[in-house]
Amino acid sequence: MWRSLLLRGTACVRQVAAPKFLHQRHFPPLCGTHLTHRLLHRPPCGLQLLGTDYFLAHSGTRAYKKGAKSTVEFPVSPITVTDIKQYLRSKDIPIHDGYSCLHIPSIFVQPSARGDSFSLFIDKTTGQFLCKDTLVEGSWEDLQDCLEVMQKDEQDFLSPNVLLGYPETVEEQEEREREQREVQRIWSSSVPFSDLPEDEAQMVKTMFQITKVSNATLKKFGVRLFKPTKSLVFPWFGGPDSSLKGVKLLSAQSTDNDKVTYNEATVPKSNSYYNLFGLPLVGHMDTAVVLTGHELDTLAVSQATGLPSVALPRGVSCLPPILLPYLEQFKCVTLWLGGDIRSWEASKIFSRKLGLRRCSLVRPGEYRPCPVEALALGKNFSQIIKSSIPAAHKSIVSFKQLREDVYGELVNTDQVAGVKWTRFPELNRILKGHRKGELTVFTGPTGSGKTTFISELALDLCTQGVNTLWGSFEINNVRLAKIMLTQFAMQRLEENLEQYDFWADKFEELPLYFMTFHGQQNIKTVLDTMQHAVYLYDINHVIIDNLQFMMGQENLSVDKFAVQDHIVGVFRKFATNSSCHVTLIIHPRKEEDDRELQTASIFGSAKASQEADNVLILQEKKLVTCPGRRSLQVTKNRFDGDVGIFPLDFLKSSLTFATPIKGKHRLRKVAPKPENEEVAENEVVAKKEEVKKEKAAKTTKTPRTVKNPTTGNDS
Repeated sequence: MWRSLLLRGTACVRQVAAPKFLHQRHFPPLCGTHLTHRLLHRPPCGLQLLGTDYFLAHSGTRAYKKGAKSTVEFPVSPITVTDIKQYLRSKDIPIHDGYSCLHIPSIFVQPSARGDSFSLFIDKTTGQFLCKDTLVEGSWEDLQDCLEVMQKDEQDFLSPNVLLGYPETVEEQEEREREQREVQRIWSSSVPFSDLPEDEAQMVKTMFQITKVSNATLKKFGVRLFKPTKSLVFPWFGGPDSSLKGVKLLSAQSTDNDKVTYNEATVPKSNSYYNLFGLPLVGHMDTAVVLTGHELDTLAVSQATGLPSVALPRGVSCLPPILLPYLEQFKCVTLWLGGDIRSWEASKIFSRKLGLRRCSLVRPGEYRPCPVEALALGKNFSQIIKSSIPAAHKSIVSFKQLREDVYGELVNTDQVAGVKWTRFPELNRILKGHRKGELTVFTGPTGSGKTTFISELALDLCTQGVNTLWGSFEINNVRLAKIMLTQFAMQRLEENLEQYDFWADKFEELPLYFMTFHGQQNIKTVLDTMQHAVYLYDINHVIIDNLQFMMGQENLSVDKFAVQDHIVGVFRKFATNSSCHVTLIIHPRKEEDDRELQTASIFGSAKASQEADNVLILQEKKLVTCPGRRSLQVTKNRFDGDVGIFPLDFLKSSLTFATPIKGKHRLRKVAPKPENEEVAENEVVAKKEEVKKEKAAKTTKTPRTVKNPTTGNDS
């Protein structure tokens, strides 16, 4: 029955882990698993269990466990919505065409109980399905298998148990039970705000900056206070029985500039936590909803407008596709994810998943902050929501439509510049930051450390919540992960094995994924995998190491430079359309060892440097007596034009690159000199050479006076 696991080829994305916090969380792949009283707690059937890894046993001893890492199944020929419709019609199954899903009657519910409801949802992009009545989910191939079984056995429905995949291991069952006990413990120990003394309730509200949120609103949404950690508790009720499935704890911390930063943790872990907070309060007849990026924002919207409002479990970092069926009932979705540029970018990306024609976006600005701030400032919510702009727009726009966007970029220059590097402050001075939708070309001499450097560059961004996908075709993923873990820990773990579990646990929390390709690959297969990862995990940064490994699979009769131009063009289009930053590593042409690389040194035609928004070169000056001196040069920066070069010191103990201590080296800007200055410099050099020659000539012509040793007279 599981022919998709046996007969179909796969191209895979490997996930390091599912992180815990809002800006670092990701959604696991959909699976063919029966979920009766819970959501994903077992290995999904769409996963192939590969390799080996370690886990910590409850006794504290170290045990060895196979299959700890998993890869996401991805068909060689991606399914299309047309293929899905044609297949369903061939089985005489009625279809309702939704916004992001196709709706059909559930085959896991008896016809007498099914009625006229269309409760089985099929994702138009991936073919993954979810039955809202039984919480059965799986891949398109799984659904086809079920329909074939029904037709062969002449059945009018199937038991949900038919899709039971991998049974839970003892460890997984114990982990699930432990998480459920923890959920119940936190929930039973937390206190409703109505039971708190008035002064204590007001103090907590002041700490979280929600003084305008009433106790009635907090009670309506079931928000409580967990006193031991002074955290707000947001419950997750779900399933047919509306049972308590999990909780999210939110703590607040004041900063020096009187702002509040929020830290959150979920039980169960975030890879199993996908709660649309506020969904149980939405009526079946409601057709409009306000989608927010935070639970506090949902409270504010509900209190100020009375409109249905739900919060995404991972904020602006990810919209898990499994949540799309629960949003299908709404004809109008207003995305008000926050009040900054990042939330605005996320709104535009998420609207594509939800269906552009039903989405409207609240543009952030001075008069349109995030909902909880708007409530504190007494803003008119109805006016803000009414002024939201449609996500779908015409191909031609006027400046009137762009005016607010231009103003927003002028006001928020720092946010527009992108995510700043913490390990490379000099790079921030030149590039200003890492931005979505750009293409960066990176090159350097063979053996100079290109992969090592770019892995640290990507790791820096990943630790700040930039969802990252690595495509390493030159070195395998185990070796790459080892390099990145060493860089993350800033030490050689082979010399400190007792610290391995500590750093590995922290490393698992990063939103980091790996393609499982190695060696030469076809560009179409790589591109399909990238698109698959962007849809499922909202990837923001893709690294391809390197371009030459994708050229060997193309038509050998075609000119290799034409092939390279085509591949570069494909990545350029992907970066723009997916609003995803692509870093493309390209080997340089063969140059003499004593010559520095230039933009023209990039292998191939000029198209790579022309299409790129940024061109980075790792320069290496080779020395005989000691390791070569390295520096990073930015030769192209489309964002604001600044280019420059700064030195790097390689620390072998941690495999990291650091900027030398101030005063030892200086950051120097590289800018083209005017022709008149170059001419003047050449004239000065020529004059100096003439003066040297004249002095040398005078020295040879002037006779020397020599004393006669016998007479003492001059001769």
